[in-house]
Amino acid sequence: MRRNKTHNRFWQQSVVLASLLLFFALLMMGCGAHNGQSAGADKAKEKPEIVFGDFSWDSVQVHNRIAAFIIEHGYGYPVNFMFGETIPILQGLERGDVDVSMEIWVDNIREAYQKALDSGAVKDLGTNFPDAPQGWYVPTYVIKGDPARGIKPMAPDLKSVSDLPRYWKLFKDPEQPNKGRFYNSPPGWVVTGINTQKLKAYGLDKYFNDFITGSDTALATSIVSAYEQGKPWLGYYWEPTWVMGKLDMTMLEEPPYSEKRWNTDRGCAFPACKVTIAINSKLEKVAPEVVKFLDNYQTTLEQTNKTLAYMHDHGVDAKAAAIWFLKQYPDHWKQWIPEDIAVRVSQALNEVK
Repeated sequence: MRRNKTHNRFWQQSVVLASLLLFFALLMMGCGAHNGQSAGADKAKEKPEIVFGDFSWDSVQVHNRIAAFIIEHGYGYPVNFMFGETIPILQGLERGDVDVSMEIWVDNIREAYQKALDSGAVKDLGTNFPDAPQGWYVPTYVIKGDPARGIKPMAPDLKSVSDLPRYWKLFKDPEQPNKGRFYNSPPGWVVTGINTQKLKAYGLDKYFNDFITGSDTALATSIVSAYEQGKPWLGYYWEPTWVMGKLDMTMLEEPPYSEKRWNTDRGCAFPACKVTIAINSKLEKVAPEVVKFLDNYQTTLEQTNKTLAYMHDHGVDAKAAAIWFLKQYPDHWKQWIPEDIAVRVSQALNEVK
């Protein structure tokens, strides 16, 4: 009898244990299924990476990172940057390797850009900043002098490119002193070839060497170095840049822009420069809310110049300069995006030291 009770108790305990094991097994299966659903849901919520075309000049790198910070922290999209020169990046936009370019200097690549737009692969979202001049500059003290620095006018009658043959010796090339030196932009830039054509169109290749600088940094350094020493300098530059934001420079006059002359030999002023934001057209379907934000994005020449000056003066990179812009101009950029997105971006900014 005792044996039967023991046997029954053992059997009951076995049943309870088996039930518990079955319960936990079912529970784990349920958790596994739940976890699987969560993983699947999370995967479904993953957003595609948005790639920015990153050129070598500072302003586009800063604007890329301003937009990227908002897209990443406001809209939750991962971002990346692809470095390249103008035409390769434009081709990347057409293929879809690049999603966004925050600066397309339209007039430098007019035909190629129009072809990309006509194909439907690329869409223009309008200007990033208005009034973006480019041309041939000299330090203002070359023409007017600078009494505060004890600099007398060196070429008081210098107003136009047509005056340059008379002053080539003022800009004498230290390496080839039989000619003056014209500081051109870096190799690979479309505008570098345009400047070379201009020199020939104006007959200035007889008086000036076409000195192609190695990089935008080298070009900027050549200006600053001459400026600090109060020496003459002649070359190509553009705005917005920190250089133009800090130094007093004068653009030389050229014959008024003529489409016929421009398409013949570039022997006239640069056309009114339009700097636009461009996207790969597929981005409208992939991230329509991001496209709407980019469509609203617009800054001023002064804001960009000040941001670039901050970047230079404090020795920071483009990302840090973008953070400075976002903290400096909150009332401006909050107009580009919905309030809830602005709150997220502000929270992310507060976490940046």
